[in-house]
Amino acid sequence: MNALTKTVAERSTGPLPEGHPPVKAAKIGVLLVNLGTPDGTDFKPMRRYLKEFLSDKRVIEWPRIAWYPILYGIVLNTRPKKSGAAYAEIWNTERNESPLRTFTRAQGEKLAVRLAGHGEVVVDWAMRYGRPSIAERADYLMEKGCDRILVFPLYPQYSASTTATVNDKFFEHMMAQRWMPAVRTVPAYHDEPVYIDALARSIESHLATLDFEPEHVIASYHGIPQSYFRKGDPYHCHCQKTSRLLNERLGWPKGRLVTTFQSRFGPEEWLQPYTDKTVEKLAKEGVKSIAVLNPGFVSDCLETLEEIAGEAGEIFHEAGGENFSHIPCLNDSDPGMDVIEAMVRRELRGWLD
Repeated sequence: MNALTKTVAERSTGPLPEGHPPVKAAKIGVLLVNLGTPDGTDFKPMRRYLKEFLSDKRVIEWPRIAWYPILYGIVLNTRPKKSGAAYAEIWNTERNESPLRTFTRAQGEKLAVRLAGHGEVVVDWAMRYGRPSIAERADYLMEKGCDRILVFPLYPQYSASTTATVNDKFFEHMMAQRWMPAVRTVPAYHDEPVYIDALARSIESHLATLDFEPEHVIASYHGIPQSYFRKGDPYHCHCQKTSRLLNERLGWPKGRLVTTFQSRFGPEEWLQPYTDKTVEKLAKEGVKSIAVLNPGFVSDCLETLEEIAGEAGEIFHEAGGENFSHIPCLNDSDPGMDVIEAMVRRELRGWLD
């Protein structure tokens, strides 16, 4: 057996000098990271979560001297109650957690099963905000003997406020380590064929269950301030490319798939067109049937279940629309797991034999 065909375990453990204590076989960690979730819907856990989220300089880029008085004087005293009520509407009461945590855990568990043939791989998951934290799970992977770690920010389209802040937090923790593992990060995959195909399949499967034909299908992405885009954030371009490729894959006529942006916050102008305004406008123009999906969200969460399936549906009906359907995220479905597995296997090349 030559050096190229030896397993990772054999390369990492031998040969050892006589009398050398046993050495654990080096392992490879895969860390799936999603945005985050509060631990509960009450005021305190909501405030704790919002404080961490809205204190992130990648999320709110205003000068701290201008933002912190607003954050601590107004937002953290008023928004936890409102956000808590919204989370309560979509809360997984069986597990006492948000759907985002439920789905992210399931994605980690299913990926581990799919990679079970590689005994040297350890799969785990974390949240950028809330628990389990990136630092906590990074430490776990290193304790398990992982001298190489692949960090997977679960965002198909890159933005500094999502992908970059996950990587920031991971490397910030690594700065405190004496012995750092080798690290790779998964890039944006907004135009990967496996991702586009998974979205198309999910749309086709869902539409086949409806008793109406949507006149328009809206691809609603989380928004970012226009100022971030003008500074060079590629997010808007990534979203537009995803929609274009998805429309081509579906073979739909121009105009049936509509791209919009949701979840704006604060007084700034955000990426447009806005989802809520578009839904209302379509209904007032006489459109009676629409469906909405969220291609930028790997897992269903507050922004998809409460804001879109709930609020957007109400806006459409109140403006005169009749048939509304929300197309679920890929979550831990087989197509969704195909995407995650494909990206992980690609980025592990050279580490896995």
